[in-house]
Amino acid sequence: MAGSEPSPSPKILLAKPGLVTGGPVAGKFGRGAAGEDDSAQHRSRLPSVASLNLLSDSWDFHIDRFLPFLTENTDFTVIGVIGPPGVGKSTIMNELYGFDSSSPGMLPPFATQSEENRAMARHCSTGIEPRISAERIILLDTQPVFSASVLAEMMRPDGSSTVSVLSGESMSAELAHEIMGIQLAVLLASVCHILLVVSEGVHDDCMWHLMLTVDLLKHGIPDPSLLASSHSQSSSSGHEKDNKLSGREYMATPVFVHTKLHDQEFTPKNFVQLRKTLIQYFKPSSFVREHAEHKPEEHISSSMVHDSPMDSNVPSLFAIPFKKKDENPRAQHGSYISALWKLRDQILSMKSPSFTRPVSEREWLKNSAKIWEQVKNSPTMLEYCRTLQQSGMFRR
Repeated sequence: MAGSEPSPSPKILLAKPGLVTGGPVAGKFGRGAAGEDDSAQHRSRLPSVASLNLLSDSWDFHIDRFLPFLTENTDFTVIGVIGPPGVGKSTIMNELYGFDSSSPGMLPPFATQSEENRAMARHCSTGIEPRISAERIILLDTQPVFSASVLAEMMRPDGSSTVSVLSGESMSAELAHEIMGIQLAVLLASVCHILLVVSEGVHDDCMWHLMLTVDLLKHGIPDPSLLASSHSQSSSSGHEKDNKLSGREYMATPVFVHTKLHDQEFTPKNFVQLRKTLIQYFKPSSFVREHAEHKPEEHISSSMVHDSPMDSNVPSLFAIPFKKKDENPRAQHGSYISALWKLRDQILSMKSPSFTRPVSEREWLKNSAKIWEQVKNSPTMLEYCRTLQQSGMFRR
């Protein structure tokens, strides 16, 4: 609680627990389970028992494994990330964590996509993988959206979904897969302070469209501080009423990150054009109205200087160049690493929005589980799902 003495911080995780099976979460992490049977019917989405994953294979929120790592501290920041496969989400989160890849024998907190996974078109992140840094920054890495491998894992032979994404609703795997991505984004927008929205290149606007959908469907979903057990239901209702009257529903500050820009794309002209397009795209959204005052100075590399002033009414935009392995790799690698460092500095120095009232790390996690249930039972989300079902775009 805000006025209480903070308890000692639990052990900080420096390796990915999902690499082992069996044993307690706090035990020694190492490599194992290499011989897992990949041919099992409908490859399970459930991570190993040592994983801290917040979402089970049945799409339920579980807090028991991660809760022991949290304290009653109220001075913490939650940063989430969402994006399609292979865009560098886990790499960015490792950078925010402060992971030093040059340390021998140390595994990153978030597993990055291996060459084998890339060749087999498999994803390496499932559900929501949480970590917390020594600075009390809670990082939430998520499974990819718009992922063919995620869709393949949840599809039955008849095309129906093995995962019940909306309570009591039966639907095709394609529609369930679409709704899953929206639910993840709505949850992150509700429980995070900062949400990184990652896309590849300068031409993909799928994530922009997803965030507009979140802006449309998030209404009525509170922030974690409004569900605190120490407050009565009437008090929580009062907070919600205050938010509605002020017209300011809580929304995490979005930061749009475009990665893997090639030399011909990584130019000042393209960045300025991308920024103008972003302004126009999100002009009617609450991202602009809610977060103009929270926006940090946008970044382009030192070689991409522009003279026009930044518009204070646009979400943050960040560009990261492609990491080449040939053609003067030293210079290109330096540019890529430098961009990651600058992104980390900008994100960690942002003035993020505050929840309605002070809330501890442990309260935040417990109430995030309640918010997840509200997302899954949202009448707005259900109506949107049925509209998509009736559109004919998805099989029944």
